[in-house]
Amino acid sequence: MHNFALNLLTKRMIYKIRLTLDVEEDVVRDIAIAGNATLEDLHNVITNAFGFSGTEMASFYLTNEDWEQGEEIPLFDMSDVGDATSMEKFLLDDVFGEDNDKLLYVYDFFSMWAFSVEVTDLIEDNDLIELPSLLFSTGIVPDKAPDKEFIAEDIDDEIEDYDNLENFDDFDFDNFDDVMN
Repeated sequence: MHNFALNLLTKRMIYKIRLTLDVEEDVVRDIAIAGNATLEDLHNVITNAFGFSGTEMASFYLTNEDWEQGEEIPLFDMSDVGDATSMEKFLLDDVFGEDNDKLLYVYDFFSMWAFSVEVTDLIEDNDLIELPSLLFSTGIVPDKAPDKEFIAEDIDDEIEDYDNLENFDDFDFDNFDDVMN
């Protein structure tokens, strides 16, 4: 009985994850991946499932229930010392918990392929399927990423229209901080 209980504690968990590419037509992949896999492993599964080379920069972003972007977890440690956050340092078991079953993923910052990553099920590994696995695939990845429109907040009416300045010296730099606050 003791060995049975020990086996249950050491069993891997499998995450079933739905990957949805942010494009006009539905492009979805469902995968199964071990909980002890890293975010770098998940990155590799995503690039393979969608037919990308995997050679471009990418990041995961923690998110909440409303898909609001949080902390970035980049593919590589970009620090000089080598102690910054990177995908290889995070296990799926540590990232996905009771309060967090969603991530945002961006691949190739020049093209801006954006994905929602959502856990749809968590099951105990029964050694019946090879991991990671592609479980479901629908939709065709477009040839190029859709154009992303980034809209800034409206600038206060107090700030002059820069196009109407005939001379750069006409702008009141001394008052700029007051106008912006």
